[in-house]
Amino acid sequence: MNTHHKIHRSPGLILSSVLLIVLAACAAGGEPAGSGELVTASGFVCPEPSPRVEFESTEVNIYTWSEYIPADIFDCFGMVYDVTVNVDYFSSNEELYSKVSLGEGINPYDVIHPSDYMIGVLIREKLLQDLDPERIPNLSNLDSGLIAAYGDSLNYLVPYQMGTQAIIYNTETVEPPPASWADLWNPEYEGRIVAVDDNRVIIGAALLTLDYSVNETDPDHLEEAKQKLLELMPNIRAFDSDSPKTPLVAGDVDLGIVWNGEAFLTQTEDPRFEYVFPQEGSIIFYDGMAIPVTAPHPDAAYAWFNYLLQGNTNWLTLVDYPYTNPNKAALEYAKENAPEVFEAYMTSPITNTPASEFARGHEVKDLGEALLLYDEIWTEIKQ
Repeated sequence: MNTHHKIHRSPGLILSSVLLIVLAACAAGGEPAGSGELVTASGFVCPEPSPRVEFESTEVNIYTWSEYIPADIFDCFGMVYDVTVNVDYFSSNEELYSKVSLGEGINPYDVIHPSDYMIGVLIREKLLQDLDPERIPNLSNLDSGLIAAYGDSLNYLVPYQMGTQAIIYNTETVEPPPASWADLWNPEYEGRIVAVDDNRVIIGAALLTLDYSVNETDPDHLEEAKQKLLELMPNIRAFDSDSPKTPLVAGDVDLGIVWNGEAFLTQTEDPRFEYVFPQEGSIIFYDGMAIPVTAPHPDAAYAWFNYLLQGNTNWLTLVDYPYTNPNKAALEYAKENAPEVFEAYMTSPITNTPASEFARGHEVKDLGEALLLYDEIWTEIKQ
């Protein structure tokens, strides 16, 4: 079990983030250091659990995406509850599934963060515990309108973040600007694209260019998509789900198929980049937190959910990993205590995704046995 906590802060945000954290801590009645408060290495004063959810376990094991949960929240949870927080990271839903499906003794996690269609897969295969909402009082902090999209999965899942997967490009080096998924097949883009390492997103984009559904199951249509993707492969320099913004900011690539939070951070570091919702519609995602049926410390998982849902902790996601946030309390806290962060989030269509873009977006769903066809295509095109 890896016990490291990692955080990636954009260089352009480091100074302002620290100042805002100090400001927020003082506004909450704390001080940056030396006051008897629990303080992380970055200087963040840890909020007390509100309400406190008691548990007996002495550790909690969390399996999550890279660049997803602010390290300060991990550290604070450990300190305020005097519990060991063990964190491992995965890069794809498939990697998560391969670990969670192995069973007791091999899957040691108490909290996992599945996304999109994988939520349905885990529910269908009975790998998630039913949640007791009475043990997560801060569920009331979530926007009921936004989380309605989770449907029946709310019986097993605590919503965390949501957003879009679309196109980002360098306005100084890419001309004309891409307006559709189909534009990415431009031969002038050879070796100039980074893409998330996600078969449903990339195959889905190809399906959309063919006027098919991102949830296509017809083998003939999927074969067309595979041939289409083989034509795209020379343009893709790298698949990267850990930090796709890194090659963009470094100048190694000029375009990307990325999540909206990564797009926002890229644009923050380099304003030349723009995010485009393709004409065919973006691919939308809904992420959440769940407890595997094999979890050794489910009592600690409930306390973790409740702490992460607090407005005075969850607002840090707006600074570090600004996807579309369904937590009303986090937005209200940022508005009052960190107005620059709040305004940056609210005024950006990248993070604060317009309802119209969600409405015309495409959600990838669990396709049962047909998922094997996607795995086969993915293996072939990446070879």
